[in-house]
Amino acid sequence: MADMEKLIAEMHRRGMHLLLDLVPGHTSEEHEWFLKSSQKEPNEYSDRYIWTTPDTKIVFGLNKARGTREGLYHYNFYPIQPSLNYGFAKVTQPWQTPAGAPAVQKTIEGVKDIIRFWLQKGVDGFRVDMAFSLVKDDGPGRPETIKVWQKIFPDIYREFPEAAFVSEWGVPSESIPAGFNMDFYLQMNAQGFSKLFDFGDPEDLDATPFFDPRGKGDPKVFAEEYTDFLAKTKGKGYICLITGNHDIFRRPKSIRDLDIKLAYAFIYTMPGIPFLYYGDEIGMRQINDLYPVEGSMFRTGARTPMQWDTGKNAGFSTAEEDDLYLPLDPDENRPNVAQEEQAPNSILNFVKEIIALRKENPALGNTADFRILFAQENTYPLVYEREGSGQKLIVAVNPAARACEATLPHPVGDILYSLGGKVDASGCTLQMEGESFVIYQV
Repeated sequence: MADMEKLIAEMHRRGMHLLLDLVPGHTSEEHEWFLKSSQKEPNEYSDRYIWTTPDTKIVFGLNKARGTREGLYHYNFYPIQPSLNYGFAKVTQPWQTPAGAPAVQKTIEGVKDIIRFWLQKGVDGFRVDMAFSLVKDDGPGRPETIKVWQKIFPDIYREFPEAAFVSEWGVPSESIPAGFNMDFYLQMNAQGFSKLFDFGDPEDLDATPFFDPRGKGDPKVFAEEYTDFLAKTKGKGYICLITGNHDIFRRPKSIRDLDIKLAYAFIYTMPGIPFLYYGDEIGMRQINDLYPVEGSMFRTGARTPMQWDTGKNAGFSTAEEDDLYLPLDPDENRPNVAQEEQAPNSILNFVKEIIALRKENPALGNTADFRILFAQENTYPLVYEREGSGQKLIVAVNPAARACEATLPHPVGDILYSLGGKVDASGCTLQMEGESFVIYQV
């Protein structure tokens, strides 16, 4: 705990904020709560988890505990992850607790206590894992899970008004009304992210999102979905675009540095709060064929150690290599921070550049207005307008390796920023070479 308290203090001294990862859906099977819940004798934790009747047979999702309690416990994903009890939206078995029952409220209060503990330590907020999946068998729109969060947040915000919560949900029109400040626009529960970025298996040559130089992607699905989400949440919370995360493949080796820069230029000129996954700022790659650790499956290759320099273990640790939790990228030419800091055209220096551009131009800010100007089915480019604090900009991105054009609603002014291939705006016609990006002043 002393190390954590030091970390919090040092981050705050540097003007930084710390969000922890909160996992409200389950605990470890070794957690004190579960060990007590696994006892035959009734106690305050007996209903903290989902338990079946003694005659229930083991099937996927149900497992026998090592304690003295009869019956099986319900788990999330893996048996080592017993499900906390938030009830069932539809009760079909005698052992299922209805959503909103007194036992569920005890679970809610337990989660509140965990949140309070860390906020009192000085943590600034939480990224909330699988925030949409608390109540079992919840229906369309997750109404019962939303009610759970609406029971948690009023007390927390009253006690800690500056606390920030970002949900792993993927549907801002649900998560923001639930009480979250931010929502990750993800590959789950919505379609837009996958249409833009999800390459799937790096070896799958048929995976063609919009940000792929083969130019077979479709921006229209994203444009329609994102515009709808923004209209429903503007002024209430933020949509968070991400460069990647621990659940999806990192960039395949076929994707060049320029392609990555085009994607990041898009992310950092959109509304909301952009999130940069560790290692993405230097272009770390997916490592294939790694043995899964603790159920990580294919995701293991996106979770390898950060690459800081050319020293032992890429500067990540002084431990012996065999003692690392996950192995390093074996490529001797793997990117690292030290080298990219010295390379003017590196991904790292580009990230610094695009973040500075966002800060310097109010029309690119979190809350500035946003409007899609050109987004057609299976067509390039994607063009949008940003406006705020008296500044209006038109942004266009063409990740395809071929030239394209679009019709603008009105002529544009000077170029504020450009990247990649040449662009030209003649009257209301925008022409873009392959793999290009531009911001026009209006």
